[in-house]
Amino acid sequence: MPDILLLGCQGQVGQELQTSLQPLGRIITWNRQSLDLTDTDHIRTQILEIKPQIIVNAAAYTAVDRAETEPELAHAINAKAPTTLAEITDQLGAMLVHISTDYVFDGLQSSPYIESDKTNPQSVYGDSKWQGEQGIRQACEQHIILRTAWVYGQYGKGNFVKTMLRLGAEREELRVVDDQIGTPTWAQDIGDAIASLIRHRLTTDPNQNTDFYGTYHFTNRGVASWYDLAVAIFDEAAALGLPLKVRQVIPIPTSEYPLPAPRPAYSVLNNRKITPLLGQTAPHWRQSLGQMLQGLSS
Repeated sequence: MPDILLLGCQGQVGQELQTSLQPLGRIITWNRQSLDLTDTDHIRTQILEIKPQIIVNAAAYTAVDRAETEPELAHAINAKAPTTLAEITDQLGAMLVHISTDYVFDGLQSSPYIESDKTNPQSVYGDSKWQGEQGIRQACEQHIILRTAWVYGQYGKGNFVKTMLRLGAEREELRVVDDQIGTPTWAQDIGDAIASLIRHRLTTDPNQNTDFYGTYHFTNRGVASWYDLAVAIFDEAAALGLPLKVRQVIPIPTSEYPLPAPRPAYSVLNNRKITPLLGQTAPHWRQSLGQMLQGLSS
């Protein structure tokens, strides 16, 4: 059984990974207190001491708007740290799994993005994540970069679903953007997808793994706007008897809700490349949303 080092174990995906990775090896969980991701020497010393066979990086700087005023910190955590992780992974002959984002694209496309589509990040956050991808590709052959989008989960502090539930319990009317299109993706499904990829690597002849490494897209199935997602959240929450005051959700354009960092207007990712490795198609976003809210309500 391999030693698997999980970074960012307290985030919304990291907490799901603690469960999904459990059958695959001995899990070593590190949070931001365990490892200072802004200190490359510290990263190198700490990881070389334990010599894991697999490193899963679920740690990131995710404050998209704050990144516009903290570019150095965003790049330290999202670009320099993953590059250092990749160098260490390569030195150990290990495997690195790294989570990336739809924000590496500009959102101007009108069909789902495939892995080889041109990247063109429009925000500091998106650029920092793209730089991290590039660093990993250059430093380590045995890597998986998993791009995902619109992540929410039962754990972690802030995500759109939890924010809507809180606001929906406080207000009768909410205004939600309806001209940004993507796919809401449950953190538990991401954790399960990563576990499936690692299982594939552990159970396949290494000589047959030559085409395995690289970049993959994974989200739930289906398409929605933030407005669509908000309406679905309140429909599901009402059916579960969760406390709600909201009576009306009003669709608005992005121009009426300006934020410091630009968002991709269209960020649907194509799962076609990863599906054969998972052995099944990803659940539809509405199905996973229902499951997550059931777990939250119980």
